[in-house]
Amino acid sequence: MKVNATTLTGVQLLENFVSQDKRGTFVKTFHAGAFQEHGLAVDFRESYYSISHKNVIRGMHFQLPPHEHDKLVYVTQGEILDVIVDLRPDSPSYRQHLAVSLGEHARAIYIPRGCAHGFLTLSDTATVVYNVTSVYEPKADAGIRWDSIGFEWPVQAPVVSDRDAAFKSLADFQPTF
Repeated sequence: MKVNATTLTGVQLLENFVSQDKRGTFVKTFHAGAFQEHGLAVDFRESYYSISHKNVIRGMHFQLPPHEHDKLVYVTQGEILDVIVDLRPDSPSYRQHLAVSLGEHARAIYIPRGCAHGFLTLSDTATVVYNVTSVYEPKADAGIRWDSIGFEWPVQAPVVSDRDAAFKSLADFQPTF
């Protein structure tokens, strides 16, 4: 597993170990030693996945303190454009965004607490796995509007949930991290 820094402080692009042969594909998505060596959290508390259709935008989600979490995201089927926004006022990359294409197997993204996360489904469907370091707390569930972060989403008619469409804009967000 290779760990590569990105333009956002603490956000790491991971190149997974992938082995293919006549039986199929084997992928290692997590290695505690490699994570610890790079200062990444290894104490994941929950894991879940979503299956989304083409042109679906999910995001921009995060949990508020004291329930914030680090997140490991990867795709097991399909392709997405993963987008992260830094919401930490003390970070050198505060309010900056990053977009990374994630497809089946090869790469994952590590997102530290204090960042909003979302994605656009590029393929007909995509299965996205999330491992997080805190347990979901409904009262701490939060987000910012996907279309307020200064990023030009490459989609004409996005499919967005009512919940995600109702979030405040980034300009109206009051930092809590």
